[in-house]
Amino acid sequence: MARNLAISLARNTFGRQSARPFATAADSALSTESTDFLKWTSPVPQNYKHTNILAGPTTKVSTLPSGLKVATQTVPYAQTSTIGVWIDAGSRFETAENNGTAHFLEHMAFKGTQARSMRQLEEEVENIGGHLNAYTSREQTTYYAKVFKQDNGKAVEILSDILQNSALDERNIQREREVILREMQEVESIPEEVLFDHLHATAFQHSPLGRPILGPADNVKSITKEDLVNYINTHYSASRMVVVGTGAIEHEELLGLVSKSFTSLSLNPTTAKEIAAAAPATFTGSEIRFRDDDLPTIQFAVAVEGAAWNSPDAITLMVMQAMLGAWDSSSSAGVNTATPLGQRISANNMASSYMAFNTNYSDTGLFGLTAICKPEAIEDLTWAMMRELCMLSYSVEEEDVTRAKNQLKASLMMHLDGTSALAEEIGRHLITYGRHIPKEELFARIDAVNASTVRAAGQKYIYDKDVALVSMGPTQFMPDYNWFRRHTYMLRF
Repeated sequence: MARNLAISLARNTFGRQSARPFATAADSALSTESTDFLKWTSPVPQNYKHTNILAGPTTKVSTLPSGLKVATQTVPYAQTSTIGVWIDAGSRFETAENNGTAHFLEHMAFKGTQARSMRQLEEEVENIGGHLNAYTSREQTTYYAKVFKQDNGKAVEILSDILQNSALDERNIQREREVILREMQEVESIPEEVLFDHLHATAFQHSPLGRPILGPADNVKSITKEDLVNYINTHYSASRMVVVGTGAIEHEELLGLVSKSFTSLSLNPTTAKEIAAAAPATFTGSEIRFRDDDLPTIQFAVAVEGAAWNSPDAITLMVMQAMLGAWDSSSSAGVNTATPLGQRISANNMASSYMAFNTNYSDTGLFGLTAICKPEAIEDLTWAMMRELCMLSYSVEEEDVTRAKNQLKASLMMHLDGTSALAEEIGRHLITYGRHIPKEELFARIDAVNASTVRAAGQKYIYDKDVALVSMGPTQFMPDYNWFRRHTYMLRF
C-alpha cells in the first residue's frame, strides 16, 4: 500500500518522464524497513507503542467521613499547583422555575463571603499572584485556583470560604442580574453557542438536559437569595464534591488542609443519579430551523444519540469522531487533510468549516457533525457529510481507524500539558467514573478499537436512527428532515 501510494504521488507530482526515477527510489526505500523513509515519513499510519510516555505519577484518593473525596497527583519539579473543587451539580439538576441558578451562584461566589468583602477576596488572590476562576456546565460546576506551592494553604482556605460562607448580599445579587443579562446578550451573538443550545433543546426536549446553562432571562430577573441558598443546601453536599490538587502538592498536605477547612458542607444524602433518574433525558428525533435570509451562510448541526460516559462504546465513539475529523478553510492542510470527508469538502470548496463532535453525559450523549457553508453548496455538503456518517456502519478501513487512534492519543496527551488540565481530568473522572482512569488503561481501551468495533458502534448508534437537526441562515435551501433521516442507512445488499 505504501509503495503504491509513493509511486502514485511521484507520477501525479512530476509527470510521466520524471516518475520512473522517483518511483525507483521509492521502491528502494520501501523495500527496507530500517530506512529513514519508513521510520519517520511513512504515508501509512502505524500502530505505535507508547509505553515509554505513559509512566508517570499515580493519583491518590481519600474519602473523608463526610463523604468528601480528596485526590492529588504530585508533579515532580512543579513550582505551582492547581487546587479545585469539582461538584456533581449543574443546570441539569434545576427545575424549569429555577433554571439558571447554578450559573448565577457561580457568579455570586466571588462577590464576597461572611469573612471577606469582594475587594478583600480579589486583593488576597492578586497579592499572592494567584488565579481564581469557575465554570458551570450541564452536569458539573467547578471552582479552582492556581497558585505557587507555598500558597497551597491559602488557596484551600479561600475555596472553602466561598463555597461554605458566601455572603449572597442582596445588592450584589441585583448587580449580578445585570451582568448575567449582558452575558446572555454576548452569548446570543455567538452562533456556535446558540446552535448547540438549540440542539440540546430539540434533542432532549421536555427534559432538564435540554435547558440552557444560563437559563431564560425571566428566571435571571427573578432568582432570589432563597433560591441560591436552597440550591447550595440541596446540591453542594460533601458526597457530591471532589477536591483535587495537582502539581506542587502532596496528598497528605492537601488532605490535612481540606479536613481543617471544609467542615460545614451540606450532608444532604440525595445523589445526582437519583435526581437524573427522576427526570431522565429522552432523545427525540426533531428539527429546529431559524430562517434568516440576510445571513450569507447556513450554519447547521445534525446529531444522533450518543453514549454515556460509562458506556463501553464511549471510547469507540471518540475514535469515530477523530475519523470524521474537522477542517477549516484557514487550515494549511487543504486537500491533504487526513480524513476522507475533509478531503472531499476541501477539494470541492463545499464549506468554510466543519467539525465532528461527541458530547457525553451521565446517561446519554450527542454524536454528530456541524458545518458552515454557502447556500449553493448545502446540498452537496449535506450529502457528503451524511454519506461519511452512514459509512461508519458499513465500510471502515483499518488504516483510517489506526490514524484516528493515533490522533486521539496525541490529543489526549497534549491536552494534559499543565496542572489545570490534569486537575480537570481527575475531577471529571472521579465524578463520572468514581475513579481516575490512568493513561495506561485509557490507551489500552483505545488500542482495542478496530474496524469491526467501529462498524458495530455505527450499526448501534447511526444506522436507521432518529436525528436531531438545527440550522440557521437561509434554511429554505436545506434538505428536509426526512432526507436526513433516510440517509442514516443505505438500501443495498
